[in-house]
Amino acid sequence: MPPDATATKTRILDAGVIEFAQYGLAGARVDRIAESASANKRSIYSHFGNKEELFDIVVAHALRELVISVPFAANNLGDYAGRMFDYLLEHPQTLRLTVWAQLERSVVGSEEIEEYRPKVAAIAEAQKSGAIGNQCDAADLLAFTVSTATSWSNASPALRGLAAEPDGSDQRIVSHRAALVAAVRSIVG
Repeated sequence: MPPDATATKTRILDAGVIEFAQYGLAGARVDRIAESASANKRSIYSHFGNKEELFDIVVAHALRELVISVPFAANNLGDYAGRMFDYLLEHPQTLRLTVWAQLERSVVGSEEIEEYRPKVAAIAEAQKSGAIGNQCDAADLLAFTVSTATSWSNASPALRGLAAEPDGSDQRIVSHRAALVAAVRSIVG
C-alpha cells in the first residue's frame, strides 16, 4: 500500500498560499513552494499539475476556507460583510490571492460561479419576501456587499492615512468595521 500523501498535499497547499499571495502566479516559483513544503517538485506536479493548476487549486482552497468560516446570511448582509471583514483581517492572504487571480487569470472557474449562485438566489428570495428592501439585481447586491467588506484593504494607503484614527490601529479597524456594516445595511434598505 503506498504511503498516505495527505500531509504532503497539505504542506504544499499551505506553502502555495504563502508563495502565491506574495508573488502572484507569474512571480511564484515552484521550487520555493517545494522547499517551503519540504517536498520535491515532482510531488507537486504529481499531486497538483503545473504551476497554473496549482495556483487555481490554492485560490479555490482559500476561498473554500472563507466560505466555511463565514457562513452566508442573505437576511443580514451587513453582519455578513462584517464577519467577512474580520476573516480577511485575520487571513489577508485570501484577499491577496483573489486580487492576483483577477489580475492574472482571465478564466473564471465553474466552482467559483457555483459558490456564488446560491448566495445570489438567497438574496433574490430575501428581496421577494421583503426582508431586503433594495430591489436592484441580487448579484449587484452581493457584489456591493463583498466590495464593501474588502474596501479598506483595497483602499489606497494615502486615503487610509487620512482617516481620523491611525491606519492599522485597533480603534481604526473597529471604526471602519462599524462603517462598512452600516453602509451595507443602508444599501440593503
